[in-house]
Amino acid sequence: MTGVFLIVRKSLRQHALSSAVTVASVALAAGLVMAVFAVARQSRLAFAGGSLGYDAVLGARGSELQLVLNTVFHLETSPGNLPWSTYEAIAADPRVELALPYAVGDHYKGFRVVGTDARVFDELEYGDGRKLAFAPGGRAFDPARREAVVGARVARETGLALGSHFQPAHGVQEGPASHDHDEQYVVVGVLEPTGTPSDRVVWIPIEGIYRMSGHELRGTGDAYVAEPGVPIDDAHKEVSAVMLKLRGKQAGFQLAGEYNRRGAPTTLAWPINKSVAQLFDKLGWVQRVLELVAYLVVLVAGGTILASLYNTMNERRREFAILRSLGARRRTVFGVIVLEAATLAFLGCLLGYAVYAAILVGAASVVRAETGVVLELWSVHPALWLTPLGLVVVGALAGVLPAQKAYATDVALTLARG
Repeated sequence: MTGVFLIVRKSLRQHALSSAVTVASVALAAGLVMAVFAVARQSRLAFAGGSLGYDAVLGARGSELQLVLNTVFHLETSPGNLPWSTYEAIAADPRVELALPYAVGDHYKGFRVVGTDARVFDELEYGDGRKLAFAPGGRAFDPARREAVVGARVARETGLALGSHFQPAHGVQEGPASHDHDEQYVVVGVLEPTGTPSDRVVWIPIEGIYRMSGHELRGTGDAYVAEPGVPIDDAHKEVSAVMLKLRGKQAGFQLAGEYNRRGAPTTLAWPINKSVAQLFDKLGWVQRVLELVAYLVVLVAGGTILASLYNTMNERRREFAILRSLGARRRTVFGVIVLEAATLAFLGCLLGYAVYAAILVGAASVVRAETGVVLELWSVHPALWLTPLGLVVVGALAGVLPAQKAYATDVALTLARG
């Protein structure tokens, strides 16, 4: 058996260039297959499988998914506003543990500005029950002042730090319709990184949203513009959504039935994770297309192994004839070629882990940049061991045809031709 391995090793060294190209093609195939399955699973778990800090979101009538993407992931536009009285009613409901008002509609350099209550910094939990924490020297904003708290990514990409002044801009993203408001805010707190969408948010008092230049309140149905120094009557106030923590699943069932009934002006997205999971279900065809592409790449890799070995058979006929003349059996020659093919696949799979890591790191960077959600880079997926196993089998099968050609070598005729 040792001799078989030595023959395989010698052959790989003699055909180093073709072997390297073959190994590289297998590595790309292995890395792509592992990445397709791992990234899909990691994304689903990150968006729909973990704790997002809230159990439900109450908003204007519309799509639950749009409501969740807008308020939790800060990716969509608001479906509409609710009167302040709706917030007060659900906040006073005994089935609700916590209700925080959200008002959106502005941004700073593309990062969402969210008007809310300072309780968000004490009550919001994420992951395994952790709470938002301030970098040294930071604190929550004063609801009566033009103060702001910024997420870790906002601070890193915009340069905002403690004491920095900035002007929010109208609209939820940069564009032709975006223009700076007159009001200036001062940063009084920078949050520690959380690996959640909160890293991409600029938090200000909800009163600041109401008094921002160019904003109109329509809580009563008529346009109202806040005047400096004049208190705003609750009847004029509006919220984009209400973030909720509920007292158990039964409360969720009951509230969903009440707020989502036909003709109601509201939508309750509960549970939040279900709405996100529905998005992945709707996009399942994309995953299937990517899987099909990955499988095709595996077939191409198998074809590369087959072509690489088959093309060397003519120049190796004499080698196999000599082996046979020295007593090697036909099945030994057959096994050498199959083992060589499997070895090429195995080496490619080892290199494929580097390709997989590069793809995963790139995908994680894009997801984090666009959504603030962090993928678990070191989570183990069955594809990490099933893919190499499958590719080695494919490689061995690809070596069968060249092995048959070597198996059929006519010893006497080949040696006579010299």
